[in-house]
Amino acid sequence: MSETPGIEALGLTDISARPLERVAIRRRESQVTTAAWRLELTCQQGTGSIVRVDGDPVHFRGDGILLGWPQDQLAELYQTLTRPTDDGPKQEFQQLG
Repeated sequence: MSETPGIEALGLTDISARPLERVAIRRRESQVTTAAWRLELTCQQGTGSIVRVDGDPVHFRGDGILLGWPQDQLAELYQTLTRPTDDGPKQEFQQLG
């Protein structure tokens, strides 16, 4: 995913998200270090990040301006910023035979 400028979502304006980064995390209930995905963003309101911890259920943690946000809003923002865009050219396949 490349940097995505100018998005607006959940009251945040002019959001610019950096590419996803794999990070090591440790949860309180586990003594094992695992991996998660971190999404850093900047917007007119400030900077922050969302860490997505895979598991059952998936858990999101907000930092910076996103600290204290509810799980459903963090999930929605994460999905909005990581959703593939249709900006690229459509791939066409040749009909052979």
